[in-house]
Amino acid sequence: MPVRGTVTLFHVRGIRIGVDYSWFFVLFLIILWLSGIYGSVLDRPDGSAAPYLLAVISALAFFASILLHELGHAFVSMRRGIGISDITLWMFGGVARMTKDSDSPGTEFKIAIAGPVVTLLIALACTGIGIATAGSQEFWHAFRLQQGATTSGILAMLAWMAVINWWILAFNLIPAFPLDGGRVARAIAWKVSGDRNRATRAAARLGQGFSYVFIAIGIALLVTGDPISGIWLGLIGFILGQAARGAVVQTEFASRIEGIRVADVMDEEPVAIREDASVERALDEYFLRYRWPWFPVVDAYQRFLGLVERGAADAVPEPVRASSTVRDVFEADSTGTLWVRDDAPLESLLGNDALRRLGAVMAVDADGRLRGVITADQVGRALRNALTPGA
Repeated sequence: MPVRGTVTLFHVRGIRIGVDYSWFFVLFLIILWLSGIYGSVLDRPDGSAAPYLLAVISALAFFASILLHELGHAFVSMRRGIGISDITLWMFGGVARMTKDSDSPGTEFKIAIAGPVVTLLIALACTGIGIATAGSQEFWHAFRLQQGATTSGILAMLAWMAVINWWILAFNLIPAFPLDGGRVARAIAWKVSGDRNRATRAAARLGQGFSYVFIAIGIALLVTGDPISGIWLGLIGFILGQAARGAVVQTEFASRIEGIRVADVMDEEPVAIREDASVERALDEYFLRYRWPWFPVVDAYQRFLGLVERGAADAVPEPVRASSTVRDVFEADSTGTLWVRDDAPLESLLGNDALRRLGAVMAVDADGRLRGVITADQVGRALRNALTPGA
């Protein structure tokens, strides 16, 4: 997974789309590689601009297809009530980071399969357009990237996009956690066994097994004279194995805190500001008194709406603070990432992005009413107590 800094490109429905620094290196390699392939397929001399231009377009289209794959996961996740904090493109594809884990086998399956479905549609579209415009035989020649094939640059690019997306689809459906196929396998095992931790452990073991296979094939390719493919496949195997081992460790950890709920450790007397309170009152009675950087905002029925930050309140001109309300300056939680159900298991907060970013999340009941606040310190203390022998 990407661990260094990222560069933000744009936002889609509130989701930050960024690229890891390694993405630029891979983009350069793909352009270099494809310019040689297109030059050979189109029978163009070295230094010709056409193969290079096609390579640039193809490389960008390739990463666009990866982004669409991840957006497939993201949109289904959001429809199932799970927020997406960001999508990052990096040297081995893309990662959509969810704010919390799936709450049922059905949700896990739908989120996991959404990405491959998008990739399948892209592959079918490229294949169908290519066959419709050039005929099956000529497209097949272009699909095989034959040197000197009588094909146009556009057809060659369509053929390559079809090839690469069929490969992406096949790779992602390998039942090796945390690949999409592994998550599908986890969803099925979860449904059959009724135990998420047991299903995750089984899927992660599959992931570890496939990682050894990838590393072994990578070594074989390295020895037989294909060092680039060998190193690449070996790296994929290594990263897949690390991610699978991490999932096993997290599962063992989660099993130790099974049975602990958010309500068991939250602060049951949260300090919240009504949305109809004046900004002047919010500053005087809350921010100046408690010295907190933000407060939860609720309506007249104590339903959680979002957060109001000190900076937003301070930005209101002093002469109009008495007539302005918190409703005018607070940030609504439109994505549902700032709260968790009070009856949710404590393990659902592991890796929670809002908890890491804000230091706390709101606990609400089934009707959305604010029932408590759970901080990172409270979570950490509960985890330490649960993992301490004799505690």
